[in-house]
This record gives sequence, C-alpha cells and structure tokens, in this order.
Amino acid sequence: MAVRDAPPHRTGRTAGAIAGLWPPRGAAQAGGFAPSGAGLWAPLAETLRAWARAEAGAGRLLPWVPVAFGAGIALYFSVDREPVLPIAAVITIGLCVVAFMARRNGFFPALVMIAAVAAGFATATWKTARIAHGVLARPIYSVSLSGFVETRDIRDRTDRFVLRVTRMESPREQIKLERVRLSVKKGTAPDVGSFVDLKARLLPPLAPLRPGAYDFSRDLFFQGIGASGFAMGAIKTVPPPDSGGLALRYSAFMQGLRDAIDARIRARLDGDERSIATALLTGRRDAITEPVNDAMFISGLGHVLSISGYHMAVVAGVVFFAVRALLALIPGLTVSFPIKKWAAAAALFAATFYLLLSGAEVATQRSFLMTAVVLIAVMVDRRAVTFRTLAVAAMIVLAIAPEALVHPSFQMSFAATLGLVALVQIGMPRLFATPDSSTTAKVALWGGRELVTLMLASLVAGFATTPYSAFHFHRVAPYGVLANLGAMPVVSALVMPAGILGLLAMPFGCDGFFWWLMGIGIDWMIVVSRWVANLPGALGRMAAFGVGPLIAASLGVILMGLLRTPLRWSGTLLLAVSVAWAVAARQPDILISGDGRNVAVRGSDGRLHLMRTGKDAFLVKEWLAADADARPAADPSLPGGVSCDDAGCVVPMADGSLVAQALRADALTDDCARAALIVTAKQAPPDCAAAVIDQGRLRRQGTLALWRKGNEFAADAVRPKGYDRPWAPMAPGAADNNDGVLISRPAPPRAQDATPSESDLQSED
Repeated sequence: MAVRDAPPHRTGRTAGAIAGLWPPRGAAQAGGFAPSGAGLWAPLAETLRAWARAEAGAGRLLPWVPVAFGAGIALYFSVDREPVLPIAAVITIGLCVVAFMARRNGFFPALVMIAAVAAGFATATWKTARIAHGVLARPIYSVSLSGFVETRDIRDRTDRFVLRVTRMESPREQIKLERVRLSVKKGTAPDVGSFVDLKARLLPPLAPLRPGAYDFSRDLFFQGIGASGFAMGAIKTVPPPDSGGLALRYSAFMQGLRDAIDARIRARLDGDERSIATALLTGRRDAITEPVNDAMFISGLGHVLSISGYHMAVVAGVVFFAVRALLALIPGLTVSFPIKKWAAAAALFAATFYLLLSGAEVATQRSFLMTAVVLIAVMVDRRAVTFRTLAVAAMIVLAIAPEALVHPSFQMSFAATLGLVALVQIGMPRLFATPDSSTTAKVALWGGRELVTLMLASLVAGFATTPYSAFHFHRVAPYGVLANLGAMPVVSALVMPAGILGLLAMPFGCDGFFWWLMGIGIDWMIVVSRWVANLPGALGRMAAFGVGPLIAASLGVILMGLLRTPLRWSGTLLLAVSVAWAVAARQPDILISGDGRNVAVRGSDGRLHLMRTGKDAFLVKEWLAADADARPAADPSLPGGVSCDDAGCVVPMADGSLVAQALRADALTDDCARAALIVTAKQAPPDCAAAVIDQGRLRRQGTLALWRKGNEFAADAVRPKGYDRPWAPMAPGAADNNDGVLISRPAPPRAQDATPSESDLQSED
C-alpha cells in the first residue's frame, strides 16, 4: 500500500507509471477482477459528450431550424386528411411563446426545434387554405371556355398554355375552375395576355402512376390549375372584358422578351442547339428532343438544363468581375470608392433580371437567394459562403412555397448546395492548407487546383443528389464526374459568358456572333453527354423504394453536411442503412392502372408482363423504370405469356396462378373458376371464387400495387381508404366502402363426401 500512497513529490512520469499498476478505487469486483471493457466506456462517453457540446455551441442552432421547419412540412403532406388551420396556428403560436419564455433554459434548443416543426406544419396548412380552388373530379368531354392566357410553353411536338378561366359552360357539369392547362397543335398556342374563346375536353389532374410515385395533381394544385386537357377546334382571340390586371401585363411582357430572345437565337442556331441555348437563358426547356434530353440526364449533365445555383453564380460572377475590372481601369475610382461593392450591386441587379427572365422556378429562387445573400455580404463586409446563408435561403423558399419541399428540384438543389458549402468550409481549407509546398505549388501552376476543385465539387454534388435521383427518376449517373469534367469547363468559360454577352448585345443588333459561340460550346456539351451516355453501364437503374429509405438518406446527408465534429460520420451509417433498405424493397407482383385498362403481372422470369386494352405509353414507361427494367414501352416482349381474346386476357403469375382481365360479363364464369384475381369493369357474380378488383374500387383508390401473400393479396393504393386532400378529393361514397389492405380470395364451399359407409349399406340390405 505504500506504493499506492506515494508522496506527492514524485515526478509525474514515475507516479503515473506506478499508479498504473493498481486499479482505480472502487473498481474491484467480486472475485477480485474488473470487467475487461469497463475502462473503455467512460472515456468514450466523455468524448461523445464533448462532441455533442461542441455541436450545440453558439451559432450552431440556426442551420437546424430549416431542417425542423421542413420536417413539419413533410408531416403535413404525409397526413390523409386536411388539418384544421386554426388549431395548427394556435399550437404553433403557443409553442413559439413557450420557446421564447424558456430562452435561458437548457431545453431551449429542443423547444425551438419543436416550434419550428409546428411552424412548418402550420405554414403548409395556411398556404393550401389560401390558394384553395376547385379541382375537376371526372372528365368533361365538351366544355366552352373563355379567359386570359397566362403562360405558354413551346414543346417538341405540341404547345401548351395555361388559361385563367373567366367563363365556363358545360351542359352536364356545374363545377367552376380558376385555371386549366390545355395542349394544342404545335404553332397554334395563343400569345400570353390574349383573351380567347375555345372548346376543350378536360380531364382531372394526373394522379400518381403508381403508389409512392410523384403526385402531378398536387403539383398542379399549387400552381392554381384545376384540370388539364386539350383544345378542340379553332381558338378565337376576342376583345377582353377588362385589362386582366398588372400581373398579366407583366407576364405578357416577360413572355414577349423570352420570345424575342428565342427568335434571335433561332436566327443563328437550330435544333437542340437552339433549344438548349433558350433553356439556359429563359428556362424554357420543353423543346429539347427526347434523345438529347435522355443523354444529358444519363450522363449526369441534366442539371445544366435546369437554371440553378451554377447558372446564377456564373451570371453574377461574370458581371461582378467584368464591372470590377472596368472600374479598376479608372485610377480615381479605385483609390477613392468601394468599386468591389459597386460590382456586387451590379451583379445583384443582373441576378435579379436573370431570375425574372427564367420564370423564377424553385431551383432558380433558391439559387437567387443564395447569390443575393452572398453579394449582400460582400457589400456589408461579411463572410459570404456559410451554412447560415444556406439556412436563410431555405427558410425563405419554404416559407413562401412550402410545397417545394416535396419537389425533386428543391431536394436535389439544396442537397447539392449543402454538400458544396460543407466542402468549401470543411474540405477545401484542409486540402489546400499548405500551398507553399513545392508539389502543391507546381500542380497549382498547371491548373491542378482548379481541376481538383471541379472534380471534388462534381463528386460531392453527385453524391448528395444520388438518393433523390434514384427515388424520383430510378436512375443514377455513375459517370457523372467524367461528364462534368469534360463539359462544365466549356459551359463555364464559353457557353454562359457568350449567352450573357449576347443578351447585352441584342439591343445593338450585334448579338449573332455570340449566339454562334454559344452554339459551339453547346455542340461540345452534347457530344460529351452522348459519349458518356453510350459508355457501358452509363445508366444505373434503381428499382422503386419507399419514402423510408429516402428519409434515412436525407438525414445522413444532413448530418454529414451540418455537423463539424467526428459525429458527422454517423451520417454514413444512416446512408448505409438507407441503401440496404432501398435494395431490399420488394417490388409488387401486380400493378393495375386507375382505369383498369393496363395490368402488369410479374411472371416466373421476374419481369412484368402486360395486359392492356388502352395505349398509355407514359404509364408503361414509368412502371418499367420503377421496376429497373430497360425495355421500352413498345417492346414486343411485354405481352409475352399473355393470352387474349375478345372476352379478355389471362396471364400466369410466378407461382402459376392466373390473373384475368375480363372485358365481357360472359367471361366471368370461366375466370371465376380458374383465376386467382380478376380485374373487370363488370359486376362479378356473388359466388365468384376469385378475388375481384372492380371499376368502383379503382375509381375510389386509383392505381393499385398488389403483393401475393398466400391466398391473399396485400394492396397499396394511390388513394388509401379515408384519403381526402384538396388536390385529390375523396370520390362520392368512398368513405363508406370496404376497401381493405388485403384482398382475399373467397373460400370455395367445401364439397361433402356422398359415399355411404359400409355399415349403413349392410343395415339397409
């Protein structure tokens, strides 16, 4: 014990060495031995607590507020019925007051997060109530419409415009719609701002093509559109009853400006060169042909076609450095005035004009807000590229348009930007921390730093957006870095600057040369995209998976982006879980379209086999993409194994049981006896031995996905029982139906054995 109680004058090294021979006081256990891992947990726990305290330090709360706000919006869109706005508002106000009162309490960060979730939920509820309008529930085959043309899209095969309806007359329907979107023959779309009379056929907004797919009807609802369709006959332009308002005049002016730019570009370029040039400058990308569009997205260059942070940064950067360079040529201004701030103001004006010219889509709004905050920071001598900048931009976008959260553009845009900001703040300083070393200096002289920066930016942005690309588009771009390295320097140095100079030269009539230069760069970008898209394995297909893996992947990306301590690597665990979860997702055995005309059944070969009585290439293309199936919608192998006649079709499942599509009532007798499942618009007999999906259920629930479970089918519907939202109103009588998640095959009546026993026969004899 004398060694243990050594006097304090010993050197630290000696004392530490001797003390290490003895266990700490109180560590002895029964039997005289301590657990082997007991000494590891305490330091680990202390390290974790230190990391957690560092993450909860001053200024670290703000970037998490938009995350919680977005979680509240996501919760709103996940419920089956519309929340009550006053209750949501009262709860939000109460939670905000509680958080404010507890601002000096240790629970303040948690209370702020809870209040932010409630605020996001209430904001989305308020936005829906504010823009509430009628939505068409069933087709109208002939209706007379009058109204103002608000927008116009020039597409590859047809044109399309949005009509703000002032008069709507139909002999059978009394519903009134505020806006409709109509397709017309190419070249016949009326000008924006004109007042027209026409006849049209209207259809309800397109519902999701399969359970879990993107909801087009929700997208149209938040655009104020209650129906889509096409014009029938001639479109008459007539004198308007009023001016249409200031907003319409602004839309007409901007549309005229876009048309003028497109006309000047058309004078020098044609085909996809013209379409891509117009898309980069005005945001109108519908005229790009399908092969080039597919090649751009397969190669990983699809982000170039959507005006986002990259385009806004190039526009603002070119204007900033050009103005600053010109002002620097005047010595008096350089010495006496803040020309850097003047250049930032000019760049902000240019970014604002670009926002208005491009139509102010969600990605463009986000990128403008980011660029504006950066430029304002330059003008007030503050640090520009920070997580706070991104948080402010996200909060503004979500507060104005909460529906943007569920749009692929918002998800991919902010994920990529989060990764890039993290790279700038965390990765770049470490990568180039010693630029004076001889090796680094030599590489930098040859442009190595810029090349490495571009490669890292492509890797980080591609990695951050992969979960959303796989979820929404069922594909990934394994060669995205290669395509970006080959094309983006040309786009940055030639295409976008030439486009900006072309816009500046338009008023003077000397813009043709710049459009020609822009076309050269676009040609190179198309060549790169096609080359990469044709490489082996260029298209990574991903089968559809649920929203759970997407949420896990999103949390992983957020943790890796926002955390500063080694706790950020916990995000990789979430990403690994999301990948395993997504890959393990079981694909449906049967898909049934909302009108019952298309039925896809998984056969013994593991692929879908299609029974269809209607032609819907878009729906079939989506089904095949969600199944990671490379076949086109017109592939001759799709109906393989399907037997059809005038009465209907039959196809076997993987286990050999039959699925029937009955077109006539007289076919139901045989189908009920032989099939496991029948899809029909007819009334099945009450003693039918097969499970039946009738037209009524499809009308109530939309497209169905079925999984075989023994003698039953588990069903997932686009509109589950009780689902009633403003963009997908519940069908009449749907609340009283018996639609369940299991579709059972009725048990056939048990046949009784009629053979008499031998004793009974002998007694009668």
